Amino acid sequence: MMASDARDAPIATPAAATVFITVLTRGPMSRVDVARAVDLSGAAVTKAARPLIDAGYLVELPSPHRADAGAGRPANPLAIRADREHFVGIKVTADELIGVVTDLRAQVVTAQHRRLRGRGVDEVVDELAALAAELRDASPVRAHRLGVAVSGDVDRPAGLVRYSPFLDWHNIPLAKLVEDATGLLTTVENDVKALAVAEQWFGQGVGVDSFALVTIGAGIGCALVLGGRLVAGAHGVAGELGHLPVSERREPCHCGASGCLEAVASTAALLTSARAAAGTPTLTIEAAAERARGGDEALRRVFADAGHAIGLGLASVANLFGPERIVVSGEGLAAYDLLEDQIRASFQRQAFGAATRCALVIRPLPFEQWARGAAAVAIHDRFARY
Repeated sequence: MMASDARDAPIATPAAATVFITVLTRGPMSRVDVARAVDLSGAAVTKAARPLIDAGYLVELPSPHRADAGAGRPANPLAIRADREHFVGIKVTADELIGVVTDLRAQVVTAQHRRLRGRGVDEVVDELAALAAELRDASPVRAHRLGVAVSGDVDRPAGLVRYSPFLDWHNIPLAKLVEDATGLLTTVENDVKALAVAEQWFGQGVGVDSFALVTIGAGIGCALVLGGRLVAGAHGVAGELGHLPVSERREPCHCGASGCLEAVASTAALLTSARAAAGTPTLTIEAAAERARGGDEALRRVFADAGHAIGLGLASVANLFGPERIVVSGEGLAAYDLLEDQIRASFQRQAFGAATRCALVIRPLPFEQWARGAAAVAIHDRFARY
């Protein structure tokens, strides 16, 4: 019989959580394959799975022929019933909210955008609550959990936004404010780390022990997964690639330092350099890219310089942490064709030894994927309690 409340999934032990998450991220899988993947006995997997099947979180698929199934062991693959629960995810930008509802596998069911009336905390919380209500009303299964993704320094366990440069927020207890306004259990996370959780469980990070996610756009962010765990850092700050010094010209950065990668290769920094190179103060980033593609050498050098800086940053990640792959994403990839040659050349020159074998995976993602990342964090906190 299905549980009466979607918040009461029968996950009461570490084994149950491990089995569920394994099937969620890698399934469908037979019990034999689950047992091998997580180093549990077949009996332990069956014991952990049975309440989840009874509650409608897992389903048994028809059994394919398996020569290694073994006598007496169920070979029916286990799969997630993805529509058993839904989750709300909202990405906060400086100008708008991007919201989605997803199923258990973080597949987007519905999406909405909502313009912000202002960047004040009360205004944003009000808009968050209104968007969350609209998304829940549009969902075929009512969600009980909300993930919010915000740029900047976020203390996820405390639900605190310590600093968000685009919103100019300092020490805002956003999770509590949103929970009070929505009645939803709320997780707040840095937007790049949230996107990394989505990649770890449902994307390029599935089955990968270590990877880095780097985003290029309005800011330059980095999240690290090492040993299968998202790196939070002792103070909640880790992987701040955007504030790695890469330039001797010492361009000022909004963080107060100078020469940071973000001050050289973010969209705003690129646009400033492009306008200076072209002598056109009204030039847009799209027009700059078009002119560079058309052969404007001054603008091509601007993009090449940015690519060089990004390549140095990526090499630093490979040298310091040794990930299996670096996934590169973000809205800045719209001009990736102008950056790629220099990124890869600088990466190869600066990466040390075997670190040059670290794969660079280019993964353009629409803005809704940032909101999906927020939902993925809510899914993670829902089931990864052990």
